[in-house]
Amino acid sequence: MTIRSTKHAFGAVTKTFHWVMALLVISVFSIGWYMDFLPLGMEKLEWISRHKSLGITVLTLVILRVIWRLSEPSPHELGKLKIERLAAKAGHLGLYLLMFAMPLTGWTMSSAANFPVSVFGLFTLPNLVSPDQELFETLRTVHWALSWAVAGLVGVHFLAALKHHFWDRDATLRRMLPGKLEEN
Repeated sequence: MTIRSTKHAFGAVTKTFHWVMALLVISVFSIGWYMDFLPLGMEKLEWISRHKSLGITVLTLVILRVIWRLSEPSPHELGKLKIERLAAKAGHLGLYLLMFAMPLTGWTMSSAANFPVSVFGLFTLPNLVSPDQELFETLRTVHWALSWAVAGLVGVHFLAALKHHFWDRDATLRRMLPGKLEEN
C-alpha cells in the first residue's frame, strides 16, 4: 500500500486518519453521553477529563488531516449522479466543520466555566474566554446540539458507504478499508 492517495485510491495516511478519527469521534460521543448520566463526583470528573483530552486530540488530528488532504490528490468520485457527488461533498464538509466546532465549543465552554482543559495531564490549554456563566450555558446547549449533528452526519456517512457497497456495487467503501489500494 502506498503512503499517498492517487486519482484512483486512498493512501495509507488518509485511511489511517479516517479510521483513527472515526474511532475517536465515536469514543468522544460515547464518553460525553455516558458522563452526562453520572452524578457529580470524582468518577464524572475523570470521564470529563478523558472527554476533553480526546476532543483536543480530534481537533489536532482534523487540522493535520486537512493539511494532508490539501497536499495530495483526491481519488475520483464514484457516485453516478451529480446530486450524490454534491451530497458527498456537503457531508464531508459538514463532518470537517463539526470536527473543528465540537472541540472548540467544548474548550470555550470549559473556559467560560473557569475549568481548565488539561490534555492527558501533560499540559493545560489557555482559557479562550473569561469566566462567564451565561456564555457557559449557551455553549453547553450548542455543544450538545452539535454532538447530535455529528451523530446524524456519521450515521448518514455510514449508510451512504453501505449503499455504495451493496446497492451501487462500486469501490467507494472498499477503497477506504485498510489494506491494498483498489485501483479502478
